[in-house]
Amino acid sequence: MASVANFRSGVAEAALDLFTDNGYDPTSVDDIALAAGISRSTFFRQFRAKEDVIFADHEALLEELTAYLSVSHPDPWEAVCQAAVLVFVKFSEHRKLAQKRYHVVQAVPALRDRETIMVSRYERLFSDYLRRALPGISTLDAIRFAAAVTSTHNYVLREMMLDSPRGSLQNLEHELQAVCRIFGVLPPQDPASKPAEDDLVVAVFSRSTPTAEIARRIQSELDGRSA
Repeated sequence: MASVANFRSGVAEAALDLFTDNGYDPTSVDDIALAAGISRSTFFRQFRAKEDVIFADHEALLEELTAYLSVSHPDPWEAVCQAAVLVFVKFSEHRKLAQKRYHVVQAVPALRDRETIMVSRYERLFSDYLRRALPGISTLDAIRFAAAVTSTHNYVLREMMLDSPRGSLQNLEHELQAVCRIFGVLPPQDPASKPAEDDLVVAVFSRSTPTAEIARRIQSELDGRSA
């Protein structure tokens, strides 16, 4: 799997160099195959069309995030935020390549449309996970949170593409914390602090906290006391 991903990444890098130097439309599949040192038939075994090369790493990332969200996490809201962080870190590790793609996509309307579709796949992945992990959550709450996390990630990522100081991992984590605060799903400030043992559970929540999250936290507290 890793070798296939590396191969696709190498072809994508060669293609982006050509798109940057010569433009997207004038660059043909034959040009890309030649630059990548592969045959035309090999290209089409990995990519359906020229535009697929642009988003090759997104497919690998979506597979990675699907695996990450397929296992249990103690805090589903935090898991979605962490998934967004994982995407940001991946692009940060290949910043120059990501910046090339950003500028190519911005110059081609059809690619911007394709990017919008790709963003919706991340949102769907996140909202579907929340609905699985929090059975009581409303569909709209899951969609709203997924959209907020994705939009926040994309804003900070664009800042990174433009070499802005706001485009940092630290800023992304700060802004994702703000999203959790707005939705009322920030974790307790001091999770290590345990209340005195008694038969009462007193809970205080923001009005914006989804009912599924209220139920999850109360159940978690009760489970902890009965352990």
